Amino acid sequence: MIAPDFESVTAALRRAGCVFAEDEAALLTATASSPGELESMVAQRVSGTPLEQLLGWAEFRGLRVAVAPGVFVPRQRTGFLVERAVALGRRGPGTTRVLVDLCCGCGALGLATATELAEYGMRVEVTASDIDPAAVECARRNLDALGARVLRGDLFGPLPADLAGRVDILLANTPYVPTAMIPRLPPEARDHEPRAALDGGADGLDIVRRVAAGARHWLAPGGHVLVESSREQVPEATEVFARHGLTPTVAESDELYATVVLGTRPA
Repeated sequence: MIAPDFESVTAALRRAGCVFAEDEAALLTATASSPGELESMVAQRVSGTPLEQLLGWAEFRGLRVAVAPGVFVPRQRTGFLVERAVALGRRGPGTTRVLVDLCCGCGALGLATATELAEYGMRVEVTASDIDPAAVECARRNLDALGARVLRGDLFGPLPADLAGRVDILLANTPYVPTAMIPRLPPEARDHEPRAALDGGADGLDIVRRVAAGARHWLAPGGHVLVESSREQVPEATEVFARHGLTPTVAESDELYATVVLGTRPA
Protein backbone atom coordinates (compact mmCIF):
# COMPACT_ATOMS: atom_id res chain seq x y z
CA MET A 1 0.00 0.00 0.00
CA ILE A 2 1.25 3.53 -0.80
CA ALA A 3 0.68 6.87 0.88
CA PRO A 4 -1.60 8.46 -1.73
CA ASP A 5 -2.88 12.00 -2.16
CA PHE A 6 -6.37 10.86 -1.28
CA GLU A 7 -7.98 14.26 -1.75
CA SER A 8 -6.69 14.75 -5.29
CA VAL A 9 -7.82 11.26 -6.30
CA THR A 10 -11.26 11.90 -4.84
CA ALA A 11 -11.50 15.26 -6.61
CA ALA A 12 -10.54 13.72 -9.97
CA LEU A 13 -13.15 10.98 -9.62
CA ARG A 14 -15.80 13.47 -8.52
CA ARG A 15 -15.11 15.67 -11.56
CA ALA A 16 -15.54 12.59 -13.75
CA GLY A 17 -19.02 12.04 -12.30
CA CYS A 18 -18.30 9.11 -10.00
CA VAL A 19 -21.15 9.13 -7.51
CA PHE A 20 -19.19 7.32 -4.79
CA ALA A 21 -15.91 9.16 -5.41
CA GLU A 22 -14.56 8.87 -1.86
CA ASP A 23 -15.28 5.14 -1.63
CA GLU A 24 -13.70 4.52 -5.03
CA ALA A 25 -10.66 6.62 -4.13
CA ALA A 26 -10.14 4.55 -0.99
CA LEU A 27 -10.30 1.30 -2.94
CA LEU A 28 -7.97 2.48 -5.70
CA THR A 29 -5.37 3.88 -3.30
CA ALA A 30 -5.45 0.67 -1.27
CA THR A 31 -4.96 -1.45 -4.41
CA ALA A 32 -2.22 0.49 -6.21
CA SER A 33 1.33 -0.61 -5.47
CA SER A 34 3.05 2.61 -6.59
CA PRO A 35 2.22 6.27 -7.32
CA GLY A 36 2.55 5.55 -11.03
CA GLU A 37 0.10 2.65 -10.88
CA LEU A 38 -2.37 4.77 -8.93
CA GLU A 39 -2.11 7.55 -11.51
CA SER A 40 -2.77 5.03 -14.29
CA MET A 41 -5.74 3.48 -12.48
CA VAL A 42 -7.32 6.86 -11.82
CA ALA A 43 -6.88 7.86 -15.46
CA GLN A 44 -8.54 4.63 -16.60
CA ARG A 45 -11.41 5.08 -14.16
CA VAL A 46 -11.95 8.67 -15.31
CA SER A 47 -12.09 7.40 -18.90
CA GLY A 48 -14.87 4.96 -17.96
CA THR A 49 -13.14 1.68 -17.14
CA PRO A 50 -15.31 -0.19 -14.59
CA LEU A 51 -13.92 0.09 -11.07
CA GLU A 52 -14.20 -3.69 -10.61
CA GLN A 53 -11.98 -4.39 -13.60
CA LEU A 54 -9.33 -2.07 -12.18
CA LEU A 55 -9.50 -3.66 -8.73
CA GLY A 56 -9.60 -7.19 -10.13
CA TRP A 57 -12.68 -8.11 -8.10
CA ALA A 58 -16.35 -7.30 -7.51
CA GLU A 59 -18.42 -7.66 -4.36
CA PHE A 60 -21.45 -9.87 -5.03
CA ARG A 61 -23.78 -11.32 -2.40
CA GLY A 62 -21.07 -10.83 0.23
CA LEU A 63 -18.41 -12.62 -1.83
CA ARG A 64 -15.29 -11.17 -3.45
CA VAL A 65 -15.49 -12.40 -7.05
CA ALA A 66 -12.51 -12.12 -9.40
CA VAL A 67 -13.19 -9.93 -12.46
CA ALA A 68 -10.79 -9.50 -15.38
CA PRO A 69 -10.54 -6.70 -17.98
CA GLY A 70 -13.09 -7.15 -20.72
CA VAL A 71 -15.30 -9.47 -18.65
CA PHE A 72 -18.89 -8.58 -17.76
CA VAL A 73 -19.15 -7.18 -14.23
CA PRO A 74 -21.93 -8.79 -12.14
CA ARG A 75 -24.67 -6.28 -11.24
CA GLN A 76 -25.96 -5.95 -7.71
CA ARG A 77 -29.56 -6.24 -8.93
CA THR A 78 -28.76 -9.73 -10.24
CA GLY A 79 -28.39 -10.79 -6.63
CA PHE A 80 -32.19 -11.03 -6.69
CA LEU A 81 -31.95 -13.83 -9.27
CA VAL A 82 -29.61 -15.68 -6.91
CA GLU A 83 -32.02 -15.10 -4.04
CA ARG A 84 -34.85 -16.69 -6.02
CA ALA A 85 -32.64 -19.60 -7.13
CA VAL A 86 -31.64 -20.34 -3.53
CA ALA A 87 -35.26 -20.24 -2.39
CA LEU A 88 -36.23 -22.70 -5.13
CA GLY A 89 -33.23 -24.98 -4.67
CA ARG A 90 -33.19 -25.23 -0.90
CA ARG A 91 -33.71 -28.70 0.51
CA GLY A 92 -32.63 -30.56 3.63
CA PRO A 93 -29.01 -31.11 4.73
CA GLY A 94 -27.20 -33.80 2.79
CA THR A 95 -29.27 -33.43 -0.37
CA THR A 96 -27.67 -32.68 -3.75
CA ARG A 97 -28.76 -30.11 -6.33
CA VAL A 98 -27.50 -29.95 -9.90
CA LEU A 99 -26.86 -26.36 -11.01
CA VAL A 100 -25.92 -24.97 -14.42
CA ASP A 101 -24.79 -21.37 -14.96
CA LEU A 102 -25.18 -20.41 -18.65
CA CYS A 103 -23.71 -17.15 -19.98
CA CYS A 104 -21.74 -17.38 -16.75
CA GLY A 105 -19.37 -14.46 -17.27
CA CYS A 106 -17.04 -14.49 -14.25
CA GLY A 107 -19.16 -17.22 -12.62
CA ALA A 108 -20.60 -14.99 -9.90
CA LEU A 109 -24.15 -16.40 -10.05
CA GLY A 110 -23.09 -20.03 -9.86
CA LEU A 111 -20.61 -19.25 -7.10
CA ALA A 112 -23.09 -17.31 -4.97
CA THR A 113 -25.96 -19.76 -5.42
CA ALA A 114 -23.84 -22.81 -4.64
CA THR A 115 -22.24 -21.08 -1.64
CA GLU A 116 -25.60 -20.11 -0.16
CA LEU A 117 -27.14 -23.54 -0.71
CA ALA A 118 -24.09 -25.09 0.96
CA GLU A 119 -24.88 -23.01 4.05
CA TYR A 120 -27.97 -25.22 4.43
CA GLY A 121 -25.78 -28.32 4.41
CA MET A 122 -26.49 -29.13 0.78
CA ARG A 123 -24.12 -30.43 -1.87
CA VAL A 124 -24.21 -28.58 -5.20
CA GLU A 125 -22.88 -29.98 -8.48
CA VAL A 126 -21.97 -26.94 -10.60
CA THR A 127 -21.39 -26.67 -14.35
CA ALA A 128 -20.86 -23.28 -16.03
CA SER A 129 -20.38 -22.18 -19.61
CA ASP A 130 -19.72 -19.04 -21.63
CA ILE A 131 -18.81 -18.29 -25.22
CA ASP A 132 -16.11 -15.76 -24.28
CA PRO A 133 -12.66 -17.25 -23.52
CA ALA A 134 -11.76 -14.41 -21.11
CA ALA A 135 -14.94 -15.05 -19.14
CA VAL A 136 -14.29 -18.79 -19.03
CA GLU A 137 -10.78 -18.24 -17.66
CA CYS A 138 -12.13 -15.88 -15.01
CA ALA A 139 -14.98 -18.23 -14.07
CA ARG A 140 -12.53 -21.10 -13.62
CA ARG A 141 -10.65 -19.01 -11.05
CA ASN A 142 -13.84 -18.29 -9.14
CA LEU A 143 -15.38 -21.75 -9.33
CA ASP A 144 -12.31 -23.93 -8.93
CA ALA A 145 -12.82 -24.39 -5.19
CA LEU A 146 -16.27 -25.85 -5.89
CA GLY A 147 -14.88 -28.49 -8.24
CA ALA A 148 -17.08 -27.03 -10.97
CA ARG A 149 -16.86 -27.83 -14.66
CA VAL A 150 -16.38 -24.55 -16.57
CA LEU A 151 -16.76 -24.99 -20.31
CA ARG A 152 -16.40 -22.75 -23.35
CA GLY A 153 -19.14 -22.73 -25.95
CA ASP A 154 -22.47 -21.34 -27.08
CA LEU A 155 -25.25 -21.82 -24.49
CA PHE A 156 -26.07 -25.54 -24.12
CA GLY A 157 -23.53 -26.60 -26.77
CA PRO A 158 -20.65 -27.55 -24.46
CA LEU A 159 -22.75 -29.18 -21.73
CA PRO A 160 -21.98 -32.89 -21.19
CA ALA A 161 -24.75 -35.31 -22.12
CA ASP A 162 -24.88 -36.66 -18.57
CA LEU A 163 -26.68 -33.47 -17.46
CA ALA A 164 -29.72 -34.04 -19.69
CA GLY A 165 -32.86 -34.29 -17.58
CA ARG A 166 -30.91 -33.76 -14.32
CA VAL A 167 -30.60 -29.98 -13.87
CA ASP A 168 -32.48 -28.64 -10.86
CA ILE A 169 -31.48 -24.97 -11.23
CA LEU A 170 -30.55 -23.42 -14.58
CA LEU A 171 -29.25 -19.86 -14.22
CA ALA A 172 -29.07 -17.93 -17.48
CA ASN A 173 -28.02 -14.32 -17.05
CA THR A 174 -28.63 -13.68 -20.73
CA PRO A 175 -28.04 -10.31 -22.41
CA TYR A 176 -31.38 -8.51 -22.62
CA VAL A 177 -30.63 -4.96 -23.74
CA PRO A 178 -32.34 -4.21 -27.09
CA THR A 179 -29.76 -3.49 -29.78
CA ALA A 180 -30.99 0.07 -30.34
CA MET A 181 -30.42 0.85 -26.65
CA ILE A 182 -26.74 -0.18 -26.56
CA PRO A 183 -25.46 3.34 -27.48
CA ARG A 184 -27.37 4.73 -24.48
CA LEU A 185 -25.64 2.51 -21.95
CA PRO A 186 -23.07 4.04 -19.58
CA PRO A 187 -19.52 3.96 -21.00
CA GLU A 188 -18.51 1.45 -18.31
CA ALA A 189 -20.70 -1.11 -20.07
CA ARG A 190 -20.77 0.17 -23.63
CA ASP A 191 -17.02 0.59 -24.06
CA HIS A 192 -15.50 -1.91 -21.64
CA GLU A 193 -17.71 -4.99 -21.53
CA PRO A 194 -18.20 -7.51 -24.35
CA ARG A 195 -21.05 -6.63 -26.68
CA ALA A 196 -22.22 -10.25 -26.62
CA ALA A 197 -22.88 -9.93 -22.88
CA LEU A 198 -25.17 -6.93 -23.39
CA ASP A 199 -26.94 -7.12 -26.76
CA GLY A 200 -30.14 -9.17 -26.70
CA GLY A 201 -31.26 -8.41 -30.25
CA ALA A 202 -34.08 -6.23 -31.54
CA ASP A 203 -36.36 -6.67 -28.51
CA GLY A 204 -33.69 -7.90 -26.11
CA LEU A 205 -35.03 -11.44 -25.94
CA ASP A 206 -33.15 -13.29 -28.70
CA ILE A 207 -30.99 -15.28 -26.26
CA VAL A 208 -33.89 -15.83 -23.86
CA ARG A 209 -35.77 -17.53 -26.71
CA ARG A 210 -32.83 -19.86 -27.36
CA VAL A 211 -32.51 -20.70 -23.66
CA ALA A 212 -36.24 -21.41 -23.39
CA ALA A 213 -36.13 -23.62 -26.48
CA GLY A 214 -33.41 -25.84 -25.03
CA ALA A 215 -34.10 -25.72 -21.30
CA ARG A 216 -36.70 -28.49 -21.03
CA HIS A 217 -34.26 -31.07 -22.42
CA TRP A 218 -31.80 -30.34 -19.62
CA LEU A 219 -34.10 -29.65 -16.70
CA ALA A 220 -35.08 -32.36 -14.24
CA PRO A 221 -38.82 -32.79 -13.65
CA GLY A 222 -39.75 -29.85 -11.44
CA GLY A 223 -36.50 -28.06 -12.34
CA HIS A 224 -36.34 -24.31 -12.91
CA VAL A 225 -34.70 -21.94 -15.39
CA LEU A 226 -34.24 -18.32 -14.28
CA VAL A 227 -33.45 -15.29 -16.46
CA GLU A 228 -33.32 -11.57 -15.78
CA SER A 229 -35.40 -9.18 -17.88
CA SER A 230 -36.93 -5.73 -17.85
CA ARG A 231 -40.53 -5.28 -16.73
CA GLU A 232 -41.49 -4.32 -20.27
CA GLN A 233 -40.22 -7.66 -21.58
CA VAL A 234 -42.21 -9.79 -19.10
CA PRO A 235 -45.29 -10.50 -21.29
CA GLU A 236 -43.20 -11.79 -24.20
CA ALA A 237 -40.71 -13.63 -21.98
CA THR A 238 -43.43 -15.53 -20.12
CA GLU A 239 -45.12 -16.42 -23.41
CA VAL A 240 -41.80 -17.75 -24.72
CA PHE A 241 -41.42 -20.05 -21.71
CA ALA A 242 -44.99 -21.26 -22.01
CA ARG A 243 -44.57 -22.05 -25.71
CA HIS A 244 -41.72 -24.40 -24.82
CA GLY A 245 -43.64 -26.35 -22.20
CA LEU A 246 -42.41 -24.47 -19.14
CA THR A 247 -44.68 -22.97 -16.49
CA PRO A 248 -43.75 -19.27 -16.24
CA THR A 249 -43.57 -17.25 -13.04
CA VAL A 250 -42.43 -13.66 -12.48
CA ALA A 251 -40.66 -12.27 -9.40
CA GLU A 252 -39.80 -8.61 -8.87
CA SER A 253 -37.74 -6.59 -6.42
CA ASP A 254 -38.60 -2.90 -6.18
CA GLU A 255 -35.59 -2.35 -3.93
CA LEU A 256 -33.10 -3.66 -6.50
CA TYR A 257 -35.20 -2.72 -9.54
CA ALA A 258 -34.87 -6.31 -10.68
CA THR A 259 -37.20 -8.60 -12.60
CA VAL A 260 -36.71 -12.36 -12.86
CA VAL A 261 -38.70 -14.63 -15.14
CA LEU A 262 -38.77 -18.31 -14.13
CA GLY A 263 -39.76 -21.32 -16.16
CA THR A 264 -40.51 -24.60 -14.42
CA ARG A 265 -40.57 -28.01 -16.09
CA PRO A 266 -43.69 -29.86 -14.96
CA ALA A 267 -42.92 -32.65 -12.50
